[in-house]
Amino acid sequence: MSVFTPVSQAELVAWLEPFRVGALRDFAGIATGIENTNFYVVSSSGRYVLTLFETLDAAQLPYYLDLLDFLAAHGIPCPRPLVADGCYLRQLNGKPASLATCLPGASLEEPAPHHCAQVGTTMARMHLAGAAYPARHDNPRGAAWRAATGAGLLAHLPAAEARLLEAELAWQAAQSYESLPQGVIHADLFRDNTLFENDRLSGIVDFYSACNDAWLFDVAVAVNDWCVTPEWRLDPPRLAAFLDAYAAERPFTDGEREAWPGVLRAAALRFWLSRLHDFYFPRPGEMTYAKDPGHFRRILAEHVAHPSQLTT
Repeated sequence: MSVFTPVSQAELVAWLEPFRVGALRDFAGIATGIENTNFYVVSSSGRYVLTLFETLDAAQLPYYLDLLDFLAAHGIPCPRPLVADGCYLRQLNGKPASLATCLPGASLEEPAPHHCAQVGTTMARMHLAGAAYPARHDNPRGAAWRAATGAGLLAHLPAAEARLLEAELAWQAAQSYESLPQGVIHADLFRDNTLFENDRLSGIVDFYSACNDAWLFDVAVAVNDWCVTPEWRLDPPRLAAFLDAYAAERPFTDGEREAWPGVLRAAALRFWLSRLHDFYFPRPGEMTYAKDPGHFRRILAEHVAHPSQLTT
């Protein structure tokens, strides 16, 4: 969440006025992440997060903001957008912007199995709650995006990486996950998008990659972050804790068990490609936070060499 669009104190004071959150006390840019501009905002009434949307336009944003309100109303610990003059959005420095509640807690660097279990439980509950969400938004980084983006990156890569990518694109082209159970997914539920307070999960944040896709893909995205060792392999205790907790809320189907090794690879491929794209085609920002593409290349290679089985 690099700061691509600077905001002055005077601009922020004027923008905040219709939200009626009291006097501005402090604000600071949030450096991590790559999609939107975010600030912590402290006012006399509390702490909030300001988001300026850098790539999504005002017509696209109701899916995400209504989803946050919907999930919060159904007991999912996520930020809730505030309303000003009947709307979630106000223009700020030429960008649509929103203000949301700031949840307590901090992200974990080294999760234990009991942390993974809490995330698995909450993800399953989020999937079940989101099944009733009426809006639909297909995954913009689904199979078609992965194929097109991967093909466009091949010429930029060293020979060994290009061979791995070309082989994986061909293999994934022969797979289909459309028959798997589908619904709203977070699509980016990494450790840095969760908050823990007193060793308990207190929040899930950054829903601006949310979309409709296979629930199993969401599980795979999370597992590839929460349950991977420093050697890029799946850690059995954390993996079992995550999957068992998830399945206790929403049991996996036989089709999901069969598809699991390929979906793990697809999830790793998605983030390898997006990080490669950001590496070779960076966007300018006042504060930037680049993520290593090689991390997900190595995870993908491990999944190819050592397929995981879903036995829960």
